[in-house]
Amino acid sequence: MALQIASEEEMLHYRAMLQIALDEARTGRAEGGVPIGAAMFDAAGQLLASGRNRRVQQDDPSIHGETDAFRRAGRQRSYKDKIMVTTLAPCWYCSGLVRQFGICTVVVGESRTFSGGIEWLRDLGVKVIDLDSTECRELLEGFIAERPEVWNEDIGEE
Repeated sequence: MALQIASEEEMLHYRAMLQIALDEARTGRAEGGVPIGAAMFDAAGQLLASGRNRRVQQDDPSIHGETDAFRRAGRQRSYKDKIMVTTLAPCWYCSGLVRQFGICTVVVGESRTFSGGIEWLRDLGVKVIDLDSTECRELLEGFIAERPEVWNEDIGEE
């Protein structure tokens, strides 16, 4: 599928949204966890909730950044107009969440470190905007260098 194009105004809006996810990622890193943050917004750009990967902190393999933000947002009548913002391309588990609930827009901080399921989501018609953030990439790369075993566990590698 073709690369998703966004206007300059949309890109500025998405970058501002990403800052909330980045703050969550930094908090997770300070807690000793995997530095991946996420935030969920409505179509008007209002923050519904933010979250972070808490697998290490809560000893729960299901608490990824996207699932944490999704859970904290609470029940929604519909998810089709929601925007999921995440510092890293969503893994297959989190991509499945996007697909299951019909979230139509995903903003990704970066996908160079890990591309997850973004092409699959694009093939399904999800608008995926990759901001290619150096800040997101460097935060995660630093963690991977220090704790490769935790990172490999997070993405299901041995």
